[in-house]
Amino acid sequence: MQICPACGQENPAGFKFCGACGAELDAAPPTTREERKVITVLFADLVGFTSRAEKLDPEDVRALLSPYYARLRHELERHGGTVEKFIGDAVVALFGAPMAHEDDPERAVRAALAIREAIAELNEADPTLELEVRIAVNTGEALVALGSRPELGEGMASGDVVNTAARLQAAAPVNGLLVGEATQRATGAVIEYRPAESVEAKGKSQPVPAWEALRARARFGLDVEQRPRTRLIGRGQELELLTRALERVRKDLSPQLVTLVGVPGIGKSRLIAELFQVVDADPDLILWRQGRSLPYGEGLSYWALAEIVKSQVGILETDSTEAAEAKLRTVVTDTIDDAKEAAWIERHLRPLVGLDVALAEGGDRRAEAFAAWRRFLEALAEKTPIVLVFEDLHWADDGLLDFVDYLADWASGVALLIVGTARPELLARRPGWGGGKRNASTVTVSALAADETAQLLATLLDQVLLPAEIQSAVLQRTEGNPLFAEEYVRMLQDRGFLVQSGGGWKLEEREQLLLPESVQGMIAARLDSLPPEDKDLVQNAAVLGKVFWSGALEALAGREPFLLEEQLHSLERKEFVRREAEALVDEFLAADPQLNEWFFKDLPWVMLGLGREAEYLERAKNAPSTPWLEVGTALTNHDFAAAAAIYERIGAKGLEAIARLHAAEEAAAVGRRSEADAELAKAQPVFEDEGASLYLPRCEVLLAAAS
Repeated sequence: MQICPACGQENPAGFKFCGACGAELDAAPPTTREERKVITVLFADLVGFTSRAEKLDPEDVRALLSPYYARLRHELERHGGTVEKFIGDAVVALFGAPMAHEDDPERAVRAALAIREAIAELNEADPTLELEVRIAVNTGEALVALGSRPELGEGMASGDVVNTAARLQAAAPVNGLLVGEATQRATGAVIEYRPAESVEAKGKSQPVPAWEALRARARFGLDVEQRPRTRLIGRGQELELLTRALERVRKDLSPQLVTLVGVPGIGKSRLIAELFQVVDADPDLILWRQGRSLPYGEGLSYWALAEIVKSQVGILETDSTEAAEAKLRTVVTDTIDDAKEAAWIERHLRPLVGLDVALAEGGDRRAEAFAAWRRFLEALAEKTPIVLVFEDLHWADDGLLDFVDYLADWASGVALLIVGTARPELLARRPGWGGGKRNASTVTVSALAADETAQLLATLLDQVLLPAEIQSAVLQRTEGNPLFAEEYVRMLQDRGFLVQSGGGWKLEEREQLLLPESVQGMIAARLDSLPPEDKDLVQNAAVLGKVFWSGALEALAGREPFLLEEQLHSLERKEFVRREAEALVDEFLAADPQLNEWFFKDLPWVMLGLGREAEYLERAKNAPSTPWLEVGTALTNHDFAAAAAIYERIGAKGLEAIARLHAAEEAAAVGRRSEADAELAKAQPVFEDEGASLYLPRCEVLLAAAS
C-alpha cells in the first residue's frame, strides 16, 4: 500500500496518483520550513472522563465525544485557531501558527471562554453527558514547522510554551481557565482576570505565574466614549482636516468621505477618539455611529454597517426576535414619513440586524438594498448631522467597501461625514479607493518625528527631561509609532527594566530589550499577510540590516533587477520599506538603478529569529555580488572611507566621490583636517569632470573652513 503524502489516503501499489485527492504519489515530500514565532497555545482536557470511558463500550465513548469534538473544533477555527492534535479527550490548538494575527492571545482566550460556554450548552441539551473541562492558554516563542500537516499527526510547534500550557491546564480549576503571564499582559484590557496561585510545574526552576480568566470585558465599540490617556502629539494637521471636513459637511450639506490610512499603531484610532471629543463638545446635537470590521468570525458581511444600524435602532444581543423587530419598526417609522417607503427600508434592514437570512448578492437585489440603506442614513442625517465611522476597512468584505464607496457617491443634500480607518493593505487591494470623487480624500497618517516621540515619552512618564539612554532606546525601537512607544514603555515598567529612582526614571542595564508581545504580534501578522515571495524578500532585507542596497538584496535573494524593483515598490506602498530621502547615490541614481538605497524598519529583526539568520548569512557570503554586500555594511556603519575604497576597487568613480565627500565631512566635524583634505582632494575633481553641481558647494564649504 502507498500512503498519499497530501491527504493520508491508502492507495494500492503501483498507483501514480491518489484515488482520493489526485495528488502525485511519487512526488518528493515538501521541504519543511521552520520559523521562530510568538504563538499562543490552548490546551483543553475533560475532567474525569477517563474513568467514565473505561466502563463504556468504545462506540458509546465515541458517541459521547463526537459532539464535544465538533463544538471544540468549531469554536477554535471560528476564532482563527489551528487544531494541532486531539489526544484522547484533550485538544491542543495553536493561535499564531502557521499564520499570525496581531490579537492571537485574545483570540485564544475568547475561544477558551466560548468552549466553556459550549460545554455548558451540550450538558443542558443532554444532562447525561456531565462534561467538565480544564483549559489553559499560554503565549511564548516556539519553533513552528510551516509545512507540517496536523491532520496527519505531524507536530507543528515545539518549545517551552507548549509544555507550560500543559502544566497550567493540569493546575486549572474544574471548568476554569488559567493563562500564563504573557497571555495576561496581552489581553488584560479586554479580558477580566483574577490572580491565581503560581503553578509548581514539573521541570520548572521557578513557579509559573498564573491568572484565572473570568469573562470578556465589553470591547470598545459603538458609541462608547474613549477618553485619550495622553495629550495629542504630532497629529494637529490630521485632526484639523477632520474637523474642517465636519464643518464643511454641516455648512454645505454635502457628504464627505475621509479615509485615514496608516500602519498598525500609528494613531488612526486616536484621531477618531479626538474627533469624538470634538463632536461631544459641540453645543448642537451630532449623531455619532461607529462600526468595526472584524478579522475573524461568522457572518461578517457588512458587519460594521450592521453594528451602526443596530446601535441606531437600539438592538441588544440579549433582545428577543420580537423585541428587535419592534425596535426596528419603531425607529424606521419615526425616521421615514412615507409608510410605503418605510416598509421597503425595513425589509432591507432586517438582514443587517439579524432578523432575516443574509442578503442575497445578486446585482439587482444588492443595488436595491444599497439604495434602501442609503435612504435610511440620509433620512437620519436630514434630522441631525451624523458622523459614520467605519474602522478597519482593510478587513471589510468587498460588499461593505462597495457600499461605503456607493454611499459617498450617491448621498446628497445632507450633513453626513463618513470616516474610515484602514491599513495600507486596503490601497493595495483597492488602488482607486475614493478616487474620482470630489468629496473623498485619503489621509496618510505618518510616523511621528523624533522630537514628537520624545514629547510622547515625556508625557507617558510624566517627566519633562528623560535620561538619554531611555529616550534613545525607545526611539530606536519604535520608529515614531505612538502605540509601539506606549507599549514599549509599559513593557519596560512591567518587567522592572524601567524604575523610578531619586524622583526620575532609570533604565536598568540589559544586554537586549525585546519588543512587547503585542508589538511582535502586529509585526508578525503584517509579515504573514504578505505573499510568500514578498515575505521572503523582507526577511532577506532584514538580514542585510536597517539600511540595505538593492544590489545586495538582488544577490542575496536571487532576483532579477526589474522584478526586485517591482517587489520593493509594492512593499513600499504597503509601508514595509521606504526609499531613503537622502540616498547616498543622489543624482547618480538614474544611471545605476541597482544601487538605489532603501531604508528598512528594523522591527522585523525580532521576527526573523536566529534559525534562519545563519542560513541567510551563509547565502550572503557565497553571493556573486559581494561588493554590494560589503558596501551596504560599510554604509550602515557610517564608514564612508571603507565604502569609497570598495567603489574605487570596482571602478564606480561617481559613487566613490560621493562617499569620499561624506568621509571628508565626518572627518572635518571631529577635527581631523588632514584626513578630510585627503578625501576632498580625491572627490572634487570627479565632481568637476562630471558636472555634478549639487556637490560642489559642499566641497567649497569644506575648503573654506580649512583655509
